[in-house]
Amino acid sequence: MLYCQTIPSPVGLLTVAEENGRIVFIKFGKKPSGTPVDRETPLIAEAVRQLAAYFDGRLKTFDLPLEMSGTPFRMKTWEALKTIPYGETRSYGDIARQIGCPKAFRAVGMANHHNPISIVVPCHRVIGSDGSLTGYGGGLPVKVRLLELEKRYR
Repeated sequence: MLYCQTIPSPVGLLTVAEENGRIVFIKFGKKPSGTPVDRETPLIAEAVRQLAAYFDGRLKTFDLPLEMSGTPFRMKTWEALKTIPYGETRSYGDIARQIGCPKAFRAVGMANHHNPISIVVPCHRVIGSDGSLTGYGGGLPVKVRLLELEKRYR
């Protein structure tokens, strides 16, 4: 069964979802229509606790069981995102090279766009090769706030 809860955060509403004892998404905004059960579970409560600690600058690394599904390329990309240290950034090209597909920087961008677990899988830490901030699912102002938060507490 899929359980979810929408919570306020410093960057707007976040919806955290769990299925079979694993976090399956953290998305910006309210819960998607058709999501069957709106309930806080112990795992969702832990995710909310860790997110609050992250926003307060007390947590640098999340420790949550995640369940992500996607193409093999997306899965490799998302795993690479989890290696970007708190307070640091990498370019789309850096990630493409890290996963062994040096010319696939646009595909890395699309994988980021489809990242189901925002903040915990830190696609906000990926920037353009020239240092510019490019698209983000939560919007560029949210990306800026997350990067500033990490820079402040680094």
